[in-house]
Amino acid sequence: MNVFTQKAAIIITCHKRMVTYLEKEVTALGFTVQDSFVTGVRLTGSVNDCIKLNLHLRCASQVLYCLQQFMANDATVIYQHLQSYPWEKILDSKGYFSVTSNVQNDTINNGLFANLRVKDAIIDRLRNTTGNRPNTGAALTGAVIHLHWKNDEAAIFIDTSGDSIAKHGYRKIPGLAPMLEGLAAATIYATNWDKKSAFVNPMCGSGTLAIEAALMATNRVPGLYRSNYAFMHILGYEPIVYEKEMKSIEQQIIESKATIIASDISAKAIDNAKKNAAAAGVEHLITFQICDFEKTTIPPQEAGVMMVNPEYGERLGEEAELAITYARIGDFMKQQCGGYFGYVFTANLELAKKIGLKAKRRIEFYNSILDCRLLEYELYSGSKRNVQEQQ
Repeated sequence: MNVFTQKAAIIITCHKRMVTYLEKEVTALGFTVQDSFVTGVRLTGSVNDCIKLNLHLRCASQVLYCLQQFMANDATVIYQHLQSYPWEKILDSKGYFSVTSNVQNDTINNGLFANLRVKDAIIDRLRNTTGNRPNTGAALTGAVIHLHWKNDEAAIFIDTSGDSIAKHGYRKIPGLAPMLEGLAAATIYATNWDKKSAFVNPMCGSGTLAIEAALMATNRVPGLYRSNYAFMHILGYEPIVYEKEMKSIEQQIIESKATIIASDISAKAIDNAKKNAAAAGVEHLITFQICDFEKTTIPPQEAGVMMVNPEYGERLGEEAELAITYARIGDFMKQQCGGYFGYVFTANLELAKKIGLKAKRRIEFYNSILDCRLLEYELYSGSKRNVQEQQ
């Protein structure tokens, strides 16, 4: 058994409402998506294929390689089945591994109990076959085994990612209310940005949107910023495969002439955003400005994108003040962003009404558990009527 070359089902997970963008990414890498569902896609491949997927994907969370599927009506069956599996061919008996799970079974009211039974089965198997007992823990720094158990259908996977790859690794200073890097990438995919025209991000906070835009414009992928993945701790791992893929992604970086501007009224936020951009190697591609969002430079005569992620007013008493801010965002787009597409990402649709413009599209996302919309506004130079008369 060599999981690095043997093909099996691969499940790539993502957050809800991001699967459309994940599917496009996977297809662009040359893979065939066989099925898609609310939180991911399924395809066929080897763990070597998982290496490529881990390094390239921006919107994914985990890349899971299926070892076995079986029927199980309680945790005892899980233990018995996994205790007979040849884990000595997958895991280092003197190494370290973790177990994660997604459990929906009436006999289990605590997912940690299912994790424990999986750990027990693997440890007992390795101890009986090798005489050694591996270390285990919650930190996803070594090999990771994942149990998916719904009703009486169970599947056991190698989680080839470990820590979520939706965290792209460059952001050292997250800011007060950071947008997850994978979500930021998905929202940019959802816009009309062509990676060549201007991308303007007022209220940039820790700079995630602007940095993700710069990464896309230069073909930099998340694998450049991370050095440890769970696949590296599986028996049979050959570093040369990873090193070859790393060399390939380094060679695919291109120069970009896109104008990318990030502004924030907070000097501290801009300082943090610069540090994050420097960690990503794209600080030189972004013009940072300390100013109120209305003073942000909008490059003229470009059919670019203006994208803002304002506060949502989650705490009591904030909405009255934010209503003024949202109205000012509408004025800013009308008065200064003519010819652009404007995008507002928010979880507060009542506040969004204060923008005073009709959204052309309302694209659904989640930010953690918050039900969000990316609102798209087509902003005309002059009046819409004059533009239509010129066409």
